[in-house]
Amino acid sequence: MPSKDQEFETPEIIELSGSPREIGLKHGRLLAPKIRSQIKVYEAMFAQTSNLSWTDVRSIAQEYSTTIQHLTPDLHVEMAAVAEGANLDLLDIVALNCRSEIALGLFSDGCTSLGWMRAGGDEVFLAQNWDWTRRVKGNLVMMSIEQVGKPKIWMITEAGIVGKIGFNSSSVGTNLNAIRARPTDAKKLPIHVALRLCLESETTIAAIAKLESLGGIASSAHILLADPKGPISLELSPKGDIHIPPSSKGVVCHTNHFLQNRYVDEPPWLSGSPIRLARIQELTDELASGGKKIDADVLRKRVFSDGFNAPQAICCQEDPKRPVETRSSTLFNIVMKFVAGEEPSAEVVWGRPGSGEEGGVLKMPW
Repeated sequence: MPSKDQEFETPEIIELSGSPREIGLKHGRLLAPKIRSQIKVYEAMFAQTSNLSWTDVRSIAQEYSTTIQHLTPDLHVEMAAVAEGANLDLLDIVALNCRSEIALGLFSDGCTSLGWMRAGGDEVFLAQNWDWTRRVKGNLVMMSIEQVGKPKIWMITEAGIVGKIGFNSSSVGTNLNAIRARPTDAKKLPIHVALRLCLESETTIAAIAKLESLGGIASSAHILLADPKGPISLELSPKGDIHIPPSSKGVVCHTNHFLQNRYVDEPPWLSGSPIRLARIQELTDELASGGKKIDADVLRKRVFSDGFNAPQAICCQEDPKRPVETRSSTLFNIVMKFVAGEEPSAEVVWGRPGSGEEGGVLKMPW
């Protein structure tokens, strides 16, 4: 009998292409049950963390909908079509895509990220564990998006959400780390929209320029970007951004607190975040000094399966002391690899790597 963690070892794969409306309609039609399940999960979460009903959430989403329509009209069309395909209201889909901003940073999805340009500069790895409530695990999908005039995208996302963690055919990749800080600004881009724009870019430089040209993002967050020229850490906020280059060893790591961005008010929240950051830096330094070949398997075994300071470890375990609505664990690990002149690739493991409960290695592109 499979364990609860093994129930969704193999995520659903969907392939989308065409115009924004065509992409959205297929997304909504194929994933309607998962999107409805996501709404139920977040309805309970908003009630527990923010004392907001789903009606309240949709009301707040209206201002973000106006912003998205103004700044990224194609993505607004796509969201409207997702809603139509799933037989839902547009504001249901906007709310999912703005859930971080509407909650004012009270959703505590963890995550530990690593960007690494190997010595010699011929390989770049972009990797992370994504930690969130197990209640969304069955609603995660592996999605490809093909659009005229833009790189093809392969990503892991929550049903109904238009941008998240993955890479494109131009070898631009994105990781995401949640940050809890105030204020938010509904006249700026929601973070999941920003991720999609990064994944539509030809280079990390172009991705950064795109976000800046649209006025930045609505809430504090960290995006770890990479392409074959290396990784760069983006500490983003509505009040100003800080970009952190890799160390002399080519490494940049991040967890769930800002390292240098002091533009916003960020009270301490996840006590394990500084500990995870120090731990992943220590483990990566050991690998860098060892001189051995690095690949996705080595990173999973030596870094991302680490249980130091459990339950708030790199490989996160549920903490029974926390409310069930926001109780987090590692839901998947992804290791992307970018090499100039070669096709980008990634390996994904569903579940907590090294736990014995995880699924097998999944390949991207599939």
